[in-house]
This record gives sequence, structure tokens and C-alpha cells, in this order.
Amino acid sequence: MIGYYVHHQGSGHLHRALAVARAWVAQGGEVTGLSSAERPREWPGPWVRLPLEDVTDPAVAVDPTAGGALHWAPRGDGGLLARQGAISGWLASARPRAFVVDVSAEVAWLVRLHGVPTVTVVQPGHRADDAHLAAYRSASALVAPWPAAAEQRVAGGFTPRLPLDVRTRVQPVGAISRLGTTGLDAGPARPAPDPGHAVVLQGRGGGRLTEESATDLGRRLPRWRWTVLGGGGTWVEDPAAVLASAGLVVAQAGLGSLADVAALRRPAVVVPFPRPYDEQHATARVLAAGDWPVVVAASGAEALREETLDAAAALDGEAWRGWVDPDAPARVAKAVAEVALP
Repeated sequence: MIGYYVHHQGSGHLHRALAVARAWVAQGGEVTGLSSAERPREWPGPWVRLPLEDVTDPAVAVDPTAGGALHWAPRGDGGLLARQGAISGWLASARPRAFVVDVSAEVAWLVRLHGVPTVTVVQPGHRADDAHLAAYRSASALVAPWPAAAEQRVAGGFTPRLPLDVRTRVQPVGAISRLGTTGLDAGPARPAPDPGHAVVLQGRGGGRLTEESATDLGRRLPRWRWTVLGGGGTWVEDPAAVLASAGLVVAQAGLGSLADVAALRRPAVVVPFPRPYDEQHATARVLAAGDWPVVVAASGAEALREETLDAAAALDGEAWRGWVDPDAPARVAKAVAEVALP
């Protein structure tokens, strides 16, 4: 048995966790998910629903960083006490062989303090603060859900400022898409895109690319047939069919959205949104330095201009080949197996 902590914000962590958990189970293992998110029906094992903290406002929380040593551990928070207690209780009863953390510096430390080896997922951005470095250095393995080749043209790659002793331990396994096992990225089996269909893909992580509806965009940019997913538009649990029909995608620079777009080989306009540690801006920097079929725009307004859309539409989506690796979940599972207790 292994444990798998899944951050509840957005959907990218969960989609990645599902792929890795399936790979682990396919190798004969067992996995329990621990998260404040609801258990997904596809999860291949038990699920522990964790309480949320009572206080989420930094202006109200009391010493939430413990003097800068942590990211979020406000003093006197009953929800936090219940949350960490639930994790500790599960560790004591389940006695896992290893634990995947995607992502939380505090959870990584808590698990390691129980003597359980951790495999920590590294995110893009400036993560050389004390809390991140402590979590990374205490991990038995570090895995990164992006292709190693993407970092070759830009100094520091996805994680500028990481010290050398940490950077050299990070294993880029390739991007992980929720579409990686659907067959939609399997060459001739992929549905043919409609060159006139543009999809605005917005996730659950916060922020919108546009307040315009598909109808509004159609009036302003009539050369395209528009679909707006997420945000104020349509929400679908599985956007595969919609994305597969698109000739062009406009998306934020989150790893999950990029992986789905890349799996379907669609050219894209990518907008980095403000995120902690400049996560999406670090990713956009890597994209802009490479030969990937993207145009990086500074804002949703810039992304949804005719000249920006035309520039992206002229790119060859097949240039995404190599971003998503169908073996990436198995590589993470292998990293877990290599550090797991007997």
C-alpha cells in the first residue's frame, strides 16, 4: 500500500494522480488517496477525505508560515489540526511503503517525519524558499511532469533558482494528460480537427481568460466557430471530444491544460496567469524559448485578437510530439517502487 496526497485546488493534480494511481495498480500495487477533494469515481482504491483549514485568509491567520519555515500552518486552526491528525492517523494504521505528495510542503514533511519515504512532485516556478527546499531535500525521489527536452533552451528551465543539489535530483518524466489513455493521441485514430473551430479552455484553478461568451466571440471574431469551456462558459468533465474537434485552443499555462492540448496535437495560444511562485510564467518562458506550436500572449485580451489567433493557427500541432509521454505515469510508479519500504 502507498499513500497519495492530492491537492484540492484545480483539477490538474487530480488528473495526474489518477494516471499514476492506475499505473501503480497495474503493477500490482495498492493506493489510497488523501485529499480535501471528493473521491473521483475512477479512483482505483480507498480515499480519505481530509478536512480543510478553518482560516484561509492570510490577513486573518496567525503566524501561518511559522516564521517563514512553512507555507501554511496558522496557529490555533482547528481544521488544520484535524487535517494533519487524519493524515497521521492513516499513516499509523495503514503503514504505507511510500507516499506520493502532489503537492504540499507541509504534507511532505509530515509524512517524512513518520518515517515514510516520500516521492514529491515538483511544480514549475520559483521554489527556492525554505519550505519548498526542505520538502524537496527530505524527499526520497523528486519527479517533474514535463519533458526533459523542453528545458534545454532556457537557463533554469521550469524551476529557475533551484539549488544544484536539488535540481540534479529532479526526474522529468514527461507531461501527463488525462487523455493519454483514451487513444485520441494515437496518430490516425485522432478525430480530424475543424480548422475553423476555436476552443477557449478554462480550468478550475481560478481566473478567466475572457468574460465573453461563445456568442460574443463569434460576433467579434466571425472567422471562427467558438466554444468556451469552464469559467463562465460550458463545463464538461471530459473535454476530450470538444478539444479533439478544435483547430485551435486558447488556454492558460497550467501543466494540465497544456498536457491535454499537446496530447491532441493542437496549436494553441497560451496565457500565463498569476499563480504562487510564478508557476505559469515559468512555464510560459520555457514554451516561448522552444519550437512548441504555441503563441504566448500576455493577457486574455491579447490572446483573443485576430492576429494572435492567426499566428497560432499557422503552426503545426504535430510539433507537440514529445511533450506528453504515455509512459510518464509508469515512470512515476517506478520511482515510487524504487524508494518504497520492503
